[in-house]
Amino acid sequence: MTDPASALPALELPLGPLHRELGARMGPFAGYQMPIQYPAGLKAEHLHTRAAAGLFDVSHMGQVRVRARDGTFASLARDIEGALPVDLEGWPSGQQRYSVLLNEQGGIEDDLMLVLWLQDAAGPEIRMVVNASNRANDLAQLRARCPGLIIEEVDAALIALQGPQAERVLAALDPRAALPVFMQARELTLEGVRCFATRSGYTGEDGYEISVPIAAAEAVVRRLLADPLVQPVGLGARDTLRLEAGLPLHGNDISPSVSPIEAGLGFAIAKSRRAGGAKAGGFPGASRVLAELASGPPRRLLGFVSEGGVPIRAHAAVIDQADHAIGEVTSGTISPSLGKAVLLALIERHALDSGGPLRAVVRDKRLALMKTALPFVEKRYRR
Repeated sequence: MTDPASALPALELPLGPLHRELGARMGPFAGYQMPIQYPAGLKAEHLHTRAAAGLFDVSHMGQVRVRARDGTFASLARDIEGALPVDLEGWPSGQQRYSVLLNEQGGIEDDLMLVLWLQDAAGPEIRMVVNASNRANDLAQLRARCPGLIIEEVDAALIALQGPQAERVLAALDPRAALPVFMQARELTLEGVRCFATRSGYTGEDGYEISVPIAAAEAVVRRLLADPLVQPVGLGARDTLRLEAGLPLHGNDISPSVSPIEAGLGFAIAKSRRAGGAKAGGFPGASRVLAELASGPPRRLLGFVSEGGVPIRAHAAVIDQADHAIGEVTSGTISPSLGKAVLLALIERHALDSGGPLRAVVRDKRLALMKTALPFVEKRYRR
């Protein structure tokens, strides 16, 4: 049966006309018409981001502001800690952290980026970015779990400037861009407009994600693109960049059936929420998550490379030396940086314990896999 939502026309990004002016090939993704790649092509865009600075339009992502109805930090912390495995105590204002929205079975409904912001006159709040395709589900779950909170979407563009020259480019518009380090937030003035920026991204490179009022978005993007260090980059290269960095994609590598421990995301569970912690448990799915932290998960999301030059895509079976299926590829590509196949795969624990060789099935071929530590390409965040 066809999903009724898939029959709806894709929404236009605020910067859609600019992308077409720049020659972007557009395509539907998460309900929006997105720039897939520009005339330079995916590989050139990918390598330019690694060498200089790539500009991405990620306005399809959900931007959310969360605050307590009574305006207090205590209520904000109580409700958010009941919904997510976080601990707001001692969390500095302007600090960004990664978290996961879990279901009662401990699976990942979505992964989220959160900033605690205590510098607004309206009172303490959390600024949140959620995945586009999960936005409606995320908001419904958070509102159901947190009736004492006001949860509102932010109508703004979201752009990402990524690469080793990102700081130089953005600091030319506002010198304060050089002040935050990785996973810190700051308000900047770009083209005369106040914007909210975090030093973060989805490429493994240094860079920023910048929330820009829609009315100013085109002027800000044109100003950034006027710098010869900056080139526009589409969704295709965003995917190859994040995979080289070993960053999971919801809907591929993580899903409502995959736990954060299986996915190697145990760091998203605050220490105080673990067994023996001051606030142990108390979040959806805690029983599974805490049990897997203690005894290990039944599966693990791992990185592999293959030297054959054949791309190994999602859903390819992974087999052991006896040709038994013991896992599945969740994301895979030919790495533009390394020139070889890189992939993430969810593998059963018993197969890892046996230590035998693993292979991926691609059509009629059995391609040898070599387990490797993540990331595939070194992350270069400014810490």
